[in-house]
Amino acid sequence: MQKRILAYGRLSEAQLAQLDRDFEVQTFPGLESADDPAFLAALPKAHGLVGSGLPITPELLDTAPNLEAIATISVGYDGIPVDELTRRGILLCNTPDVLTETTADTGFALILAASRRVVELADFVRRGDWQASIGEAQFGSDVHGKTLGMIGFGRIGAAVARRGALGFGMRVLYSNASPKPALEQELGAERRTHDSLLAEADIICVTVPLTAETEHLIGAHEFGLMKPSAIFVNIARGRVVREADLIAALEKGQVRAAGLDVFEQEPLSPESPLPHMPSVVALPHAGSATHETRDAMAQRAVDNISRALQGQRPISLVNEKAWRP
Repeated sequence: MQKRILAYGRLSEAQLAQLDRDFEVQTFPGLESADDPAFLAALPKAHGLVGSGLPITPELLDTAPNLEAIATISVGYDGIPVDELTRRGILLCNTPDVLTETTADTGFALILAASRRVVELADFVRRGDWQASIGEAQFGSDVHGKTLGMIGFGRIGAAVARRGALGFGMRVLYSNASPKPALEQELGAERRTHDSLLAEADIICVTVPLTAETEHLIGAHEFGLMKPSAIFVNIARGRVVREADLIAALEKGQVRAAGLDVFEQEPLSPESPLPHMPSVVALPHAGSATHETRDAMAQRAVDNISRALQGQRPISLVNEKAWRP
């Protein structure tokens, strides 16, 4: 009997055909909730799940006693109970590497846009306010030659820093749980304590994963340490930052501008002042949102679930302790 996969992510026809060769596949396009009656009815016979955005709860797992593996079409898995999956012997696979460069592109785009006031000045032109040569009221800040502070120095953080150091001649500082000697040699990066980095950097970019330790890592104290001219960029997770403290810091001029791809509440609440603040560049969590990268992420998830259900080690395995070769 073929094993059954429930697919609720955006998979191409070719990717679904790849799964169909070895498994029985049931698709749930546009699935918004695990309470969907058809999805609930299919869970008891499911051996694998592939998709993104669906909260995985112990109650859902109780409904799926045959489940062997979950392949999330994302690098982050903060909404998935990893320890619970491991306890049950269920593999969790994600999609690192394939989105690193694209997300770093987005991060550096936010650095440039916030520093040079790209969105604000484009709106200035669009409104018809450009009636004479611009003056200091429209000036931005240079990026080249500035000090870039990376909070988090994993794959994506290193890729952002590489763009800054090699492309823009930036001095790179980083705060990280462990030293990164190879990156120090490659980029001239210097390790700092968290507080020292915040006080010294001209541009601060956050790329840490969301964990119990990093939730609300950046708040009023941290914004108070930054230069009034600092540019703050977050491409990590919204809950790494106390959003109310960021808003207050921008209003008080503790930091000059912010580039944000992530927020505490997503989609962003209509009541939030952030997208209406001229010093903020706000994106709709679009870090990996290109055709090429989203297709590569889906392909990695398909390869992961295929290998996992055929007794082969997945390419990207989160919970190593659940692997039983």
